[in-house]
Amino acid sequence: MKYTTLTIDTALPARPRAKVMIIYTGGTFGMVRDASGVLKPFDFSAILEHLPTLRNLMLQLTVISFDNPIDSSDIEPGHWLAIADIIEKHYEGQDGFVVLHGTDTMAYTSSALAFMLRNLSKPVVFTGAQLPISESRSDARENLITALEIASASKGSQARVPEVCVYFDYALIRGCRAKKVESMHFDAFQSENYPHLAKAGVSIDYNEAAIFPPSPAGLAVWKKFDRRVAVLKLFPGITEETVAAVVRNPNLKGLIIETYGSGNAPTAGWFLSLLKEAIAGGLLVLNISQCPGGMVVQGKYETSRGLQQIGVIGGADMTIEAAVTKLMLLLGEFGVEGARQRIGQSLAGELSA
Repeated sequence: MKYTTLTIDTALPARPRAKVMIIYTGGTFGMVRDASGVLKPFDFSAILEHLPTLRNLMLQLTVISFDNPIDSSDIEPGHWLAIADIIEKHYEGQDGFVVLHGTDTMAYTSSALAFMLRNLSKPVVFTGAQLPISESRSDARENLITALEIASASKGSQARVPEVCVYFDYALIRGCRAKKVESMHFDAFQSENYPHLAKAGVSIDYNEAAIFPPSPAGLAVWKKFDRRVAVLKLFPGITEETVAAVVRNPNLKGLIIETYGSGNAPTAGWFLSLLKEAIAGGLLVLNISQCPGGMVVQGKYETSRGLQQIGVIGGADMTIEAAVTKLMLLLGEFGVEGARQRIGQSLAGELSA
């Protein structure tokens, strides 16, 4: 992945308050209209024209911009590795990081980075915008300014939020708990099963009880992804042929089934038989609820007891975004059996005990 590094001249005093790196990957945030009215990526060297208040933050800002900004619909694990690589290379020299990313798959990327970046002691704040920064009513300005405030905030000698997180529309959310729920309003992201890490108003109120403490260990990065996973969303009337086509894929290593309610699924003999056959053949099958709130509790009802008995693993209250990225990473780092042992453990606060 090729990228350009730019230092933003904000006429700083000799000693800035903090050093923060902005990583621009693409997305709506950094778009401006050209003379013909077409949206195109803007030059970050001109960011002070759009955000002159950056000078008031007293921060030393460095921008790393992907040479070919990507629409978030095109995000792949290779892009997650590129972001993690930038953070790893510049970790010691920065106090925090802000990642500008398209909103459509931001929750996948923030989840992936939450699992990849082990032993964090510095903030990695994802943000973006529903409207381009060039638009008069854009949410990009407030989102970036507050994300920078959070990424640079400290308490004593420690960062206030040493986590991968998402800041959007006045709320700070744990990265592996975020889910995009809106495409037409500014409150695009939600964390249904975990409280906000902070709320921004006149001041930024940090929910310290919900925030991980900084790790005393040095940063380590998990980098191996196995993409041989699939998601099977259940619906009334799903056919045996459809399920068989998925679970009998010989290259598949991990399968997430999106079930109803607290983890319930059809009790039809053919359905359980297909899953049992696949699990016996080595497939890791994870149960995630279609509901944004609540959690999978296998065995609570008769309609989930059969899944438990054949070896389906309950995913508790993980989001589908966290489940997909966690499964790919665990399969890559530890193989099927290692992933089977770890998938039900909380690695980055993505699930409740």
